[in-house]
Amino acid sequence: MEKKYQVWIIIISVFVPVLVGYLIYKPVAEEMGGSWVLVIPHINAVINAVTSVFLLAGFFFIRRKMIGRHRFCMLTAFILGCIFLVGYIIYHSTVPSTSFGGQGTIRTVYYVLLISHILLAIMVVPFVLLALYHALRDNIQHHQRIVKYAYPVWLYVSVSGVMVYLLISPYY
Repeated sequence: MEKKYQVWIIIISVFVPVLVGYLIYKPVAEEMGGSWVLVIPHINAVINAVTSVFLLAGFFFIRRKMIGRHRFCMLTAFILGCIFLVGYIIYHSTVPSTSFGGQGTIRTVYYVLLISHILLAIMVVPFVLLALYHALRDNIQHHQRIVKYAYPVWLYVSVSGVMVYLLISPYY
């Protein structure tokens, strides 16, 4: 792997979680982005759901050795993830975080789901970038070794993102 790509993968893998963490925990005195930003969580939930479909379709196609369709699905899932991230950053940089209002067991379920979602989302970023790098370089053996673990985590993050949204959406 070329050194410059390794450096960029490390920079992105560290910068993204740090930026997101900062934006979530920084104080927002008042809503700065206007009312249009309030639709971003709803759009992001749709993006996560569609990403999940593309991830599943990509898996379906690679199992049938339909490389072109697999590549299209996975690149689309990656692009959707990038769009999601931009929306997430815009939303959290302009709107205070929403607190979960549920009580009892559902509160525990929500926080277990949320914490696992966040931790795995942070963890999967470098592996998705590495998998993409090796796929684009046609280094399929390295790609396969990475996606063996990265794919189920990415799918979990995508699906759990929708579940977290469904649980928190009544409190927006």
